Amino acid sequence: MEQKPHSYQFDSRGEADTYRLAKELTRLFVPGSIIGLDGDLGAGKTTFSKAVGEALEVQETVNSPTFTIIKEYEGRTMPFYHMDVYRISLEEAEDMGLDDYFYGDGVTLVEWASIIEDLIPEERLSVYIENTGWTERRFHLAPVGAVYEKWCSVLKEQGLIHEEHE
Repeated sequence: MEQKPHSYQFDSRGEADTYRLAKELTRLFVPGSIIGLDGDLGAGKTTFSKAVGEALEVQETVNSPTFTIIKEYEGRTMPFYHMDVYRISLEEAEDMGLDDYFYGDGVTLVEWASIIEDLIPEERLSVYIENTGWTERRFHLAPVGAVYEKWCSVLKEQGLIHEEHE
């Protein structure tokens, strides 16, 4: 019987909490890290992406790559590849050479990751942001792979996230 992967939860009361989650998560990044980000329109995907950029000490303004699809930033310790695949098809994405990013020397964060589910490496941290109030958000973290499970274990030990219960 296949073991169901753990899933975790983080409740944000506002932008400061979202930045705190991103900062703690970023401390665990290694080259080749993949974050798949999903959620409703306005849930805070770009805010979380900006927080990751800030935590990586990107000097440029991080904003949504909605029309450019991919933006590359130089962080202090590694590159930050920020993708927004909302406006492209799976077929278009296949032609973009995304593997160069996924298996590159930086961290890749993909907004609307579920659109290109078949192209993203299976081992990753999937994050779904749920809008639970005016400024409140619930982050659902689903790690796949030992590296990402370890990240969530570390964040759980810090008391930042907790396991979701069915």
